[in-house]
Amino acid sequence: MYQQEELKLRSKKFALQIISLFKALPKSDDARVLGKQLLRSGTSVAANYRASCRARSKAEFIAKIGIVVEEADETVLWMEMLTESGILPIQKTELLLKEGNELLAIFAASYHTAKYGKNS
Repeated sequence: MYQQEELKLRSKKFALQIISLFKALPKSDDARVLGKQLLRSGTSVAANYRASCRARSKAEFIAKIGIVVEEADETVLWMEMLTESGILPIQKTELLLKEGNELLAIFAASYHTAKYGKNS
């Protein structure tokens, strides 16, 4: 139960950091298009994780945590795109990208364990 609460807080903090990054983006069209994608997926990670914690069955949990994995992966992609396109320097995204990848790994492992069991 502690890990669940810790992940709720961690994913919420991640979402808040995504919002701050979005606010700091240049006002160019390309930055805004990529930024809105980042904002949507990055805040969705926390919301969908909270929803997965309220799942009423194992099947519902697997479905919801699968969405969390997809959104976390997409968030990492948008941060990579912002950096690799030259819109943001790596220094602006480095720590947040590291956190995104860590959360992605945690949620993917949770999905895999729920779906296939601990021994697979």
